[in-house]
Amino acid sequence: MRVDVVGQSTSQAEPAVAAAWSTGAVAEGLAGAGGVLGAFSGMIGVFVVAFVVTLMMTPVFRRLAIANGVIDRPDEQRKAHKFPVAYLGGVAVFLGLMAGIGFSYLAPLHGLLDFVAVPADKPEWLTEVGTPRMVPLSVILGMTVIMVVGLLDDVADVSPAQKVGGMLIASAALAYEDVGVKLAAQVLRPIGAWLGNPDLLYEIPLPFGLGLGGASVSVLQVDVIYWTGTGVIAVFVLGACNAMNLIDGLDGLCSGVSALAASALLVVSVGLGLAGHGELDNARIVLCLALLGASLGFLPHNYNPASIFLGDAGSLLLGFTTIVIVLSLGDEGRTNLVLAGLVIFAVPIIDTSLAIVRRKMAGQKISAADDQHLHHILKRALGVKGAVAILHLLGAVFGVLGIALTLTRSRVAYVMVLVLVSFVAVIALKAARRKQFEEEATRARAGGAAAGPANGVHAGGSAVGASDPA
Repeated sequence: MRVDVVGQSTSQAEPAVAAAWSTGAVAEGLAGAGGVLGAFSGMIGVFVVAFVVTLMMTPVFRRLAIANGVIDRPDEQRKAHKFPVAYLGGVAVFLGLMAGIGFSYLAPLHGLLDFVAVPADKPEWLTEVGTPRMVPLSVILGMTVIMVVGLLDDVADVSPAQKVGGMLIASAALAYEDVGVKLAAQVLRPIGAWLGNPDLLYEIPLPFGLGLGGASVSVLQVDVIYWTGTGVIAVFVLGACNAMNLIDGLDGLCSGVSALAASALLVVSVGLGLAGHGELDNARIVLCLALLGASLGFLPHNYNPASIFLGDAGSLLLGFTTIVIVLSLGDEGRTNLVLAGLVIFAVPIIDTSLAIVRRKMAGQKISAADDQHLHHILKRALGVKGAVAILHLLGAVFGVLGIALTLTRSRVAYVMVLVLVSFVAVIALKAARRKQFEEEATRARAGGAAAGPANGVHAGGSAVGASDPA
């Protein structure tokens, strides 16, 4: 293992930021210090371990699922497969992720990883043994909780409230170690400056002393940025987990979208790491590589025709891991980087947002199931493989746009995102509404035909008497 400590401060590593939304650190990082390929090569072992473990363990869990009857049965309306398919693929993905992360923790022993350099004036970014900070234990705990909740749902079914409870526990774990809690800083600090309190720290006098740790506290300190960030974490985790779960409707779709998002986030993360962005730089790269390896290790087994499905254990886990990486982009208060990460994750977000709008327009519950998701619409026109290919291409385009948002201050990238999102949204809503109108018309014709003889009306529309032999 090699860990370089460069004699360049963070302020020197990053260009001057003239505007709140500029992100020159990524561009500078990608241009220097060996670039993406150098950093990827030094840490590629994480990818290899995650890939191999997932690839090898997936058939094991397929056999285990079949032996115990943990299978998904066909549904002509909403599911594309024609034969029962095993679940538990998510457990194999989890083991791959854990293996990749564990490999990074063991770097001092095997010496096979070269981490991204740490600025000389940031010794606090190193651990006691001189290694960069690895993936926080709170993230590992959150991944475990999410996987277990999804697994219980795959095997025995759990209530929506219990699933939400598990996601909130995972969110609380992230907030406990400050993973993502600063993401609201770039938006809120200008408001705080206008209010005369840039850090938005407020002290509230207590009418009575509060005993904590043997000391009496008479003032309650409220950090608005921290608590806002904590609330946003919960929203992001709930949204991302459910969004990834909703697009897991076609063979290879969810794992492919996850791999594409991980690839784009890896480029952004390496650029930030080479520029000395923050203490989570190396941990973020490890997560990207582990996610990419586990997703690609599972994809051959899940590609059409799939021999195993992710199940909730896998789809929720991929959504959680991806959003953790996105949240970590804001660990230094750079909300614009989080926005870029959300653009990279746009396909699941768009699909879920359209589902909410579509169901509200139809007067249905938001949780109601339907067959109008993006992949359903594309499958009816192009088949399973064609639909998956289009959505993978769309995911790649959003990935490139997300990277572009971190490399340039140009408004062109934002405009391109707006146009593309609007284009996809309008076409999807039109297709969904068209199918809804067709179904309503079909039901109306069927109802009219059934009511015709009973009301004494021929198909031609002429009235007849009750005694008419026709």
